[in-house]
Amino acid sequence: MRYLADTYGKNVLSGQYCDQGQFGKEMAVIKKATGKYPAVLGLDFIEYSPSRAANGSESHATEHAIQFWENGGIVTFCWHWNAPEKYLKDIWKGFNTDSVDIDLAKIMKGEDEEGYNLLMEDIDAIAAQLLVLQEAKVPVLWRPLHEASGGWFWWGASGPEAYKKLYILLYDKLTNEYGLNNLIWVWNGQDKEWYPGDAYVDIIGEDIYPGEQVYGSQVNKYLEAVQYTPNTKMTVLSENSCVPDPELLVRDGAMWGFFCTWGGEFVAKDASIYALSEQYTEKAMLKKAYDSELVITLDELPDLKTYPLN
Repeated sequence: MRYLADTYGKNVLSGQYCDQGQFGKEMAVIKKATGKYPAVLGLDFIEYSPSRAANGSESHATEHAIQFWENGGIVTFCWHWNAPEKYLKDIWKGFNTDSVDIDLAKIMKGEDEEGYNLLMEDIDAIAAQLLVLQEAKVPVLWRPLHEASGGWFWWGASGPEAYKKLYILLYDKLTNEYGLNNLIWVWNGQDKEWYPGDAYVDIIGEDIYPGEQVYGSQVNKYLEAVQYTPNTKMTVLSENSCVPDPELLVRDGAMWGFFCTWGGEFVAKDASIYALSEQYTEKAMLKKAYDSELVITLDELPDLKTYPLN
């Protein structure tokens, strides 16, 4: 966190989501196109959700996170929280509002005690992975309950009050019950009404998908995000489709702490071909970003294990 604070406003860290870790498809494509790896690796706890694990899902995200940290990188995690099996209409889309029959407002009001207990069991499963990461001394940029205000995920479908209660409960459970101290909390509700309070937020994240080959700084959303709280919070581009043009970030003063491009079609042509897709970011722009003095890549990170705290 000290390193991120020291670089904020001066540099932008490069990031990429890749389910297979540092040497997975998206990372390999970027390395081939630019000669560099991103500084931040994005991973997802989705397959650790009990309703998916019970149906055969497996994940190595925790191991990938440890490996990337040991290789000098920074790790961020989201969690597409697959709802408990009782509430599923489609087990493999159990994070989407239209694929579940769950009422978070009822659960948070105490009107669905079984649902509450099932959600706590789900959190326990993810806490187990976070404890593994803590034991391995891996800091995690932790981004749970993301994109809530959009309503397309079930944790946002009951409105801001139920969401905030769940977010704060999750914070309290992981911090106080499990004693996790390796989490840097990235709040990604994307609307001021959904902000849970400064005590529960270290970094504010925005997910922006502007279209294809749109390289703008997204300064309007940046300026909105920095006003969610009167106190200063680092603001990052926690998901993006197009890599922003570093020159425009500087020109507009939209100095996101990092960007983290989503995986799949946003980087690679398809699952079997390790070739860059230029549908969203052309190779020239990707190389411009990764070569920019503004943008930090994996090889430019200091040794974060010994980074000074003052």
